[in-house]
Amino acid sequence: MFTFLIVVVLITFAYIGITRQYRGPDLSKYDAPKDPLVVTADEISQEHQNVLARLKEFHQISGVKIADQRQRMEELFYQDVDAEIVAVDVNGVPSEWVLAENADPARRLLYIHGGAFRVGSPRSHRYITAELSKRAGVAVLAIDYRMQPEHKIMACHEDCQTAYQWILNNGPDGKSEATELYVAGDSAGGNLTLSVIAWARDNGLRPATGAIALAPATDSTISSPTWRENQRSDPFLGPSLGQLIKLPTSLIHLGQRFAGGAAPNNPILSPIFNKLAGLPPILIQASCDEMLYGDAQRYANKARAEGSEVTLQLWPTLVHVFQAFGPELPEATDALNRIAMFIAEQSNASHSNDTKPSEETSA
Repeated sequence: MFTFLIVVVLITFAYIGITRQYRGPDLSKYDAPKDPLVVTADEISQEHQNVLARLKEFHQISGVKIADQRQRMEELFYQDVDAEIVAVDVNGVPSEWVLAENADPARRLLYIHGGAFRVGSPRSHRYITAELSKRAGVAVLAIDYRMQPEHKIMACHEDCQTAYQWILNNGPDGKSEATELYVAGDSAGGNLTLSVIAWARDNGLRPATGAIALAPATDSTISSPTWRENQRSDPFLGPSLGQLIKLPTSLIHLGQRFAGGAAPNNPILSPIFNKLAGLPPILIQASCDEMLYGDAQRYANKARAEGSEVTLQLWPTLVHVFQAFGPELPEATDALNRIAMFIAEQSNASHSNDTKPSEETSA
């Protein structure tokens, strides 16, 4: 009996120690205010039901092997595109240029695909990258960064940092300086996007002209209440991550520590725990019914409170990363058009700043 009590005490202290070591600061004050919806729930198209049917079929076939999981993601997302695809080596990171007919090689966008740091690829996300190239007139560089389980999540971040530095001075036509640089990504790729723009700031690199994050995971400690509140209303992440969030917090954090290669509250892995001042303009899009909604809302509110410019566009009902399910989904088309508008606004602002006379000249 005495031995049993000792074991219980040790486990209790270990639990408390792990929880304290890996948790981040309380972010609940950033749950409000809540941004308004782009449309109302009764305005969501009937085509969204087709997406739900595809997801239901997707979850009925669950491969255990990582190769099977990656193949399933390719089958879910891949679409033929009307764009030139050019393979390129980005200092050791396999990548591809996605070039619509009107793409300006000097105006560049680094795209970082999602997939829980385990699945996804430039090929699976070609619909998004091709549409961004066409609608915004940018040359898109999609990187095939290292993923789990072969590598830790920190390796994903390292490859994004490599690509960020590379794209500043390399375009689809060879070495040349970018006139504009955008960074975009979805889900895990949104996490990597928000992390790399802060990393660029902290390391004195040229800032991006703007950044776009689609349903980003911003807090690897999984502290937002919508992780649990929205499980049933999230037909994409709910079935796959629902069991995860039932585990004790300490076990989740231990798993995150092992998979990440660093503590889950590390600002690289959880960009919301970084300083959010001095970032380029950011556009975030998400569904308010998905599990990652809280991550998006909290990040937007915290970044604004620290002085950065963040636009958060929210849709009701829609699935996680609904932008990838076009062109048959009207909301995907709308969202991509809004991204193109954001890029055009940042482009105009950057050129306006370039033509402003300096203080010395105007004096």
